[in-house]
Amino acid sequence: MKTLTLSLALLALPAHADTELTVMLDWFVNPDHAPIVLAQELGYFTDAGLAVQVVTPADPNDPPRMVAAGRADLAISYQPQLHLSRHQGLPVTRVGTLVETPLTCLVVLADSGIDTPADLAGRGVGFAVAGVQEVMLDAMLADGGLTPTDVEQINIGWSIAPALMSGQVDGVIGAFRNFELNQLRLEGFEGRCLYPEAHGIPAYDELIYLADPARMDPAAISAFLEATERATAFIKNDPDAAWQAFSATAAELRTPLNEAAWHDTWPRFASRPAALDAGRYLRFEAFLAERGATPGGLPLSDLAIDVNAP
Repeated sequence: MKTLTLSLALLALPAHADTELTVMLDWFVNPDHAPIVLAQELGYFTDAGLAVQVVTPADPNDPPRMVAAGRADLAISYQPQLHLSRHQGLPVTRVGTLVETPLTCLVVLADSGIDTPADLAGRGVGFAVAGVQEVMLDAMLADGGLTPTDVEQINIGWSIAPALMSGQVDGVIGAFRNFELNQLRLEGFEGRCLYPEAHGIPAYDELIYLADPARMDPAAISAFLEATERATAFIKNDPDAAWQAFSATAAELRTPLNEAAWHDTWPRFASRPAALDAGRYLRFEAFLAERGATPGGLPLSDLAIDVNAP
């Protein structure tokens, strides 16, 4: 783990805070993390009596494992990954939501002639992470009447937009609609997003907070979620001022890509991060079982909890 290198003001621990929380992001700091960054910057964590340390992972697959190993109190991950992690025996559960809508999509170039998953027949499709992304791609192909063997599936690692721009693949699954579409546009390409939730995949929470239910401090997590809820309200009430405050915390955030992504990101933040949509988790658990990705059968209590429930 490496400590997040933002401004000293962002990382300074308030002297009077009495509860420490280590939060591991899913990747490097970007607009997806604005409620956390702004809750720190605006003093909301201090108001809540928290000393929050934010860290970034060396590998985006690490956060659930770091929580399970006791090396972080909270981690940002993805609802689809949560289901696989639980079936693999990791003691993690969803305790809050950061981004409450899917961001992942299957991106193609707008001039490719690909308008639906059915148009991918005989084409090459790239994926960054084996597992969930392959399951989602197969489900989208099935929605278009295709089988997995009707396309060439290529592991492109994290070279998502470049693989598409170079013609290495005709589509990529796992691209974020708030980032890769903007990255393509900035490079002179126009992309099109085929939305998973429109092609056979249940809606899900894209970014969630995970904790180990046996180790977690529910009161501290509740306070953390309340502070990020305050930050989210600030963002939604005045997104332009929020962008200025967020981007001022680190020079590396002030890029054309991050500014473009900001406008596609802030409306998707969970206004009630502690609130739990039970049906969303049960439906996705059933979906993965139907696709043969997991044995299924996990109860809601193994997947997600409401830390404010009596």
